[in-house]
Order: sequence, then C-alpha cells, then structure tokens
Amino acid sequence: MQPAARTAPAPPATVAFTDVLSDDGTRLRAWTNDPEGRLAGPAVLLCNGLGTSAFAWPALLDPGCGVRVVSWNHRGTGGSDRPARADACGVDELVEDALSVMDHFGLDRVVVMGWSIGVNTAFQLAVDHPERVGGILAVAGVPGDTFATMLGPLRLPRVAARAVTTGVSRAVRLAGRAVTPVTTRLPVGERTVDVLSHSGFMFPVADPQLTAAAVRQFLTTPVDWYFHMALTTSRHRRVPLSRVGVPCVFVAGRWDLLAGARHMASAAERVADGTYVELEGSHFIQMEHPDEVHRLLVNLVARVSSEKAA
Repeated sequence: MQPAARTAPAPPATVAFTDVLSDDGTRLRAWTNDPEGRLAGPAVLLCNGLGTSAFAWPALLDPGCGVRVVSWNHRGTGGSDRPARADACGVDELVEDALSVMDHFGLDRVVVMGWSIGVNTAFQLAVDHPERVGGILAVAGVPGDTFATMLGPLRLPRVAARAVTTGVSRAVRLAGRAVTPVTTRLPVGERTVDVLSHSGFMFPVADPQLTAAAVRQFLTTPVDWYFHMALTTSRHRRVPLSRVGVPCVFVAGRWDLLAGARHMASAAERVADGTYVELEGSHFIQMEHPDEVHRLLVNLVARVSSEKAA
C-alpha cells in the first residue's frame, strides 16, 4: 500500500485564511497576519515567491510586527485552485490575483512587498495600476526576464543564464510526475534545514523550525505544476522602470543564485526613486536576516505614510 501523501503543516496561530475569487473565477486561498482584525499598523500587500507560504516570513508572523499583511497562495498551491486554462498562471494573472486580494480586504493603495517572482508581480502591478501602489520593497527578485538573471554569482551572460535555467526547468517539469511522489514524502526537519543552510543555496536561518515548515509546505506542490508555473512566469519581459514613480527599495542577497545581485543593483539605478541594499545572504534573505529586511519594510511604509499625510 502506498503511504498517504503528507499534508501541509498547520498554519501559525497568527495567520487567518479566506477564499477570494480572481477575475477569471479561480478560487484563491488568501491570508493575513491579522486574524482578529486588530492590528493598527498600515497594510502591506505581499506578492510571495512562487509556491511559497507565510512560513517564509518569520518577522511578519510576530503579532508585534507593526504592519497588517495580506497575501495569497499561488494558483494550484497551498489550497488555491488551478485555473481552468493551464497557461493562466503567468505574471498577468498574478497581477489580477493581487488586485482581487486587495479588493477583498478593502485596500485602495498600499506598499507592495515582493519576493522572487513576486517582484515581477509588484512592478507590473505598479505599471498597470499606479494608483494602487504607494511603494515597493523588492526582495531577492528582478522586475522581469527573471531566468536571465539567475546563476548571478557565476556571472554568465544573460542569454546563457536564460538558456541553462530554462532548459533545466523544462527537464524537471517533464520528470515532475515521477518525482512528486518522492518529494511530497521527504522528511523535513531542523537537520534538513541545517544541511540546506550550509549548501550555498541557502545560508543559516534565524528560525530553523519555521524554515522547516516553509520547506514542507513548499514540497506539497506537485513538481510538474511548479515548474509549469515557473516557465510560464519566465515569459514576463523586463518592466519599463521609467514608468515606476514610487519609492522602491531593492534588497539583494550577495550570493543569490536565483536573482543576481548585480541585476538588482542595475534595476535600482533605473528607478527614479530607487535604493539598493545588499546583504550577506542567499535568495532566502528574509529568513536569514528577518529583522533587517523587516526594518527596511517598516521604514519604507513610514516614509510612504508620511508623504501621503503631507
């Protein structure tokens, strides 16, 4: 008899879920760190990394974090439905999902925080709907042409980086159905996190238990669907940053293999009001340096709020 597939880890008590319908009828699993509706801090929209969950943001799960966060799980992950059309999971759809979540929670204009592919979403949202975005915190991500910026520490030309990463993703997608029964049953605990934290792909994290929960949640997504989404979002071209007129803070990990730091620095230079911060870390810097990343978020939110009041 086949063992039962592992269920997703229970959400932290500081997270509440609700269902939201996107414009094309796809049911999304949205969440907030304000389950009682009592947080007095300003609202922030989180455009998360592909297939990731609230567990990836330890600072935001602290009831005293000072911001009210709303977010959602991507199509086909974390309890959200897959779309009726398999290819309806690109960045354009992610932007529509972001708007649906904002409307559900009654948010007109907010600071948007993106991580990884969520940075693409945040900047496309700012270009398409500038009236909804007051500022952007871009964490370990670039605003478009993501696959060309991967393997940054190797300093490959963009064309070569795109060819390598796209080719690997296609191969893994093809093998996904065979691999998924293995990945969904992998035992993930603090020892696993310790190994990952010394692999070069991830650096030591602040909260190993929460990181283990994040990895377990991530592995509940079928491998073929994950890489199908990754390849679909990879078609998103570079965002015209000259059209972004809000404060933007780019936070890069120096040794990030999935979003090259030098590409993030270049993007920051092309934004009228851009700031670049580089931390000693990987693609998972909000887990490795949660307090520092959160401080940058709170400072940006305070700046946007003060400018609005003025």
